[in-house]
Amino acid sequence: MNILKELKEAPKDIKLLWASVFLRLMSYGLTNQVLTLFLNAIDMKEDKIGLFMSLTLFGDVICSYILTWYADSWGRRRVLVYGSVMMCLSGIVFSYSQNFHVLLIFAIFGVISPSSDEVGPFKSIEESMIAHLSPNNKRPEVYAMHALVGTMGSALGAIICGFFVDTLKHYGIAKTNLECYKLVFLFYALLALGKVIIMFSLSEKTELDGHYHEVHHNATGSMVEAIGEETDELAPLITQREEIDTDNTTSSGRLSKETRTVLMKLLIIFMIDSFGSGFMTSGWMVYYYKKVFGVRSISLGTMFFCVQIVQAFSTIPSSIVARLFGPVRATLLVQVPSGIFSILIPLAESHLSLSIFLLNLHFATTAMDVTPRQILLTNLITPRDLTKVMGIVNIGKTFARCIGPIFTGVLARRSYLWLCYIISGSLVILADSILACLFLDVDKRILKQINQS
Repeated sequence: MNILKELKEAPKDIKLLWASVFLRLMSYGLTNQVLTLFLNAIDMKEDKIGLFMSLTLFGDVICSYILTWYADSWGRRRVLVYGSVMMCLSGIVFSYSQNFHVLLIFAIFGVISPSSDEVGPFKSIEESMIAHLSPNNKRPEVYAMHALVGTMGSALGAIICGFFVDTLKHYGIAKTNLECYKLVFLFYALLALGKVIIMFSLSEKTELDGHYHEVHHNATGSMVEAIGEETDELAPLITQREEIDTDNTTSSGRLSKETRTVLMKLLIIFMIDSFGSGFMTSGWMVYYYKKVFGVRSISLGTMFFCVQIVQAFSTIPSSIVARLFGPVRATLLVQVPSGIFSILIPLAESHLSLSIFLLNLHFATTAMDVTPRQILLTNLITPRDLTKVMGIVNIGKTFARCIGPIFTGVLARRSYLWLCYIISGSLVILADSILACLFLDVDKRILKQINQS
């Protein structure tokens, strides 16, 4: 398989980025299992929990905007080190404080994830690094592996958390649920410390100016580096002439005109999709199964480990689907079923096994669009605009997602949490419909690039 070949031949920096996303998502997987339960244990009502999550995500939007916009000039590695250090500090604060405002501040600056999904500036900066370290025709496999190891980390975090909490209770190390949850956040801080070490290990090549040349493959398939401009076959769809003409404005902080046009269309699509996802984050899913079915911590951890393992391995065929159909059609093929499965989950409210089966089907399809969307972005946007565009897209998605939890909290307090599954699935299908209308015609051009031998 190409993805296994890329795993073996990938440069050291890309492997370090895979290790980074693995630890980060493992950290998020840990806290995702306990965050809503922790906030509820310190006497927060559901509507206030929803407000806390929304404010956290909104704060992440502001921080991510600043950090991703200036990451290339400040230094990508420096920004990632800062974020990792703040993750470590936030874990320590959550393990000792119960003050709403203190927790909120460190949830924002320490990128505590209200779900097991990506928040903060990490994702866009790392993906931009990968784009500079990989040629177009190798990106599907490289991005697929990046998504795979991240989701595997999140899955391991979920099951480790379940066993960790159950062990603490069994041996009397922690007497209450709240004490268990606080120790989970200390574990989070320890994993973040490992991420700091990884960030310090990245080379100068991960910086824009340190690696402003493209990576190509010779006839035997081994990686070689060539200084200079990209060949026509490997160039982005926005022309090199456009990039050269707008180089001065880009370096001063402005995006090229054509980039802005594409970006606005993508933002509409991705923000609607994220707005829907925000109604039922995995953190609220944990809360749903705890309250509706009374599932124990170890069972919750095992359950979300299984669904996230399913999600992780679904990223492997995502690169194959992207190569066969193009990124837009690939997204439609997996995301529309994902939305349908989300809508069906609450209909099985009285049958736990059926509900879990539908949840697995939802997770099996929901992450298969990650690689196609990354391919769409990195082939439509010029390299000098890429970090900023990825940052803006992820910021826009986070901003849209921060609205949903407010309504989720209100609905949960009124015993309508199940309705959020339906709203979420419907909005995801709407976003995919708009994607098809605006970008279906670019699949053929992108397929020529990513299938270039």
